[in-house]
Amino acid sequence: MNLLQRIDRWSKESPKQIAHICGDQTLTYSELNNRSNALAVSLAQKLPADHSPVAMLGHKESEMLIGFLGAVKSGHPYIPLDSSFPSQRIDAIMETANASMLLTPERVRALIAESGPEPSGFEICYPDLNDPWYVIFTSGSTGNPKGVVITRGCLESFVHWILSEQHFTEGKEIFLNQAPFSFDLSVMDLYSSLATGGTLFSLTKDVIDDAKRLYKVLADSNITVWVSTPSFAQLCLLDPSFDKELLPRTHKFWFCGETLTPEVAAGLLKRFPNSEVWNTYGPTEATVATTSVRIDQDALTRYSPLPVGRPKPDSQIQIFNNGDPLEGQERGEIVIAGENVSIGYIHRPDLTSRAFFELDGMRAYHTGDLGHFQDGLLFFDGRIDFQIKLHGYRIEIGDVENNLHALSVVQDAAVIPAIKNGQAEYLAAFIILKSRPADTDFEITRMLKRELSERLPDYMIPRKFIFLQQFPMTANGKTDRRKLGGQL
Repeated sequence: MNLLQRIDRWSKESPKQIAHICGDQTLTYSELNNRSNALAVSLAQKLPADHSPVAMLGHKESEMLIGFLGAVKSGHPYIPLDSSFPSQRIDAIMETANASMLLTPERVRALIAESGPEPSGFEICYPDLNDPWYVIFTSGSTGNPKGVVITRGCLESFVHWILSEQHFTEGKEIFLNQAPFSFDLSVMDLYSSLATGGTLFSLTKDVIDDAKRLYKVLADSNITVWVSTPSFAQLCLLDPSFDKELLPRTHKFWFCGETLTPEVAAGLLKRFPNSEVWNTYGPTEATVATTSVRIDQDALTRYSPLPVGRPKPDSQIQIFNNGDPLEGQERGEIVIAGENVSIGYIHRPDLTSRAFFELDGMRAYHTGDLGHFQDGLLFFDGRIDFQIKLHGYRIEIGDVENNLHALSVVQDAAVIPAIKNGQAEYLAAFIILKSRPADTDFEITRMLKRELSERLPDYMIPRKFIFLQQFPMTANGKTDRRKLGGQL
């Protein structure tokens, strides 16, 4: 049974089961199936049969799920875009992907109305294993985002693994959806939920940003599986009410996207003594995650930092140094091979050939991450280049710098992550202006943030701006980023 069939069977076995909740909006499995079929009919009539991607722009609306499945059922992969993205970023993604259509929740509803709620005679297009299912765009070092192509085979490899490992109860679980759908962490909760006939419970950005509303919504959620970045859990732990009394049914905390610290894991185990805490690791190019490990008191006692786990059964992880595999506990670049590895970047064969290759007959990916093995467990040791993880989002420092350089008043810019407890807490921008206006630093900062918000998502905009006459230099004549970091 392929993934689409597995999802659609719930519309027959449990048609009234709630598939998605977001605020006052609910969607049953019957509605999800019928509406995604209706959308697929409209898309198939309007689009060429060329597997060109369909972009889906929104936030946490139920129409996002309908749009995703409707696109796939019509023979087209989808590109999830969050409504917080600036128009310039959206335009760049649409152009790079050569997307055939841009859907919004309103447009989805209109297309469904055109074909009717229950179209007859429609034959679902089941993708082949090597056909693209979705394309997620990540930060690119040149300032242009790059789209990671995930096939049906990649996604099914991931879903089969997590379902066999995590032992969810079909039709009973309620999964927290904290990450926007444009961030591949959301794939973990979205497809775990849909494949098991569960309910996806989405938190909107407005709720997350309002602590008083957040804890009330969580108290009413009945979630059983918590899926988020560790930083979001860390934020919640700041409130003493965040415990088993608030979330009595939560039996699992499941993390990906950034480093899980011992402090966060220990806090969760103390507040939720009957719950499991799981750590995972993997880049977007390896379909969300490719290692996992349960963090218990024994792991907290033995390891700091915490391990990110063991490779999934159909994948392989090797540690490389200058193209050669390393043995034992030596530290080097993490290379991932297996069925979950992407086929590359959409319409960017140049970038694909640099990052992807074949290893032992499998697709393999140079992660650019440093790591080592100990006791059969993988440990993440940071980045080789200027790529960082900030609150779960992967950011190329060069992407932010290139967009700063494009601003009319900026002569030069250097961006430094502020590191606390081994992980990035925020971005700081060091700026040399072409000429010094009469405005205060506060006013200039506000202007630069406003202009940058037209080019970059909020999570990529530096929190702190520091204005200098010149940058410190290394002996090789390069910007001395270490000295700049010392000013934070």
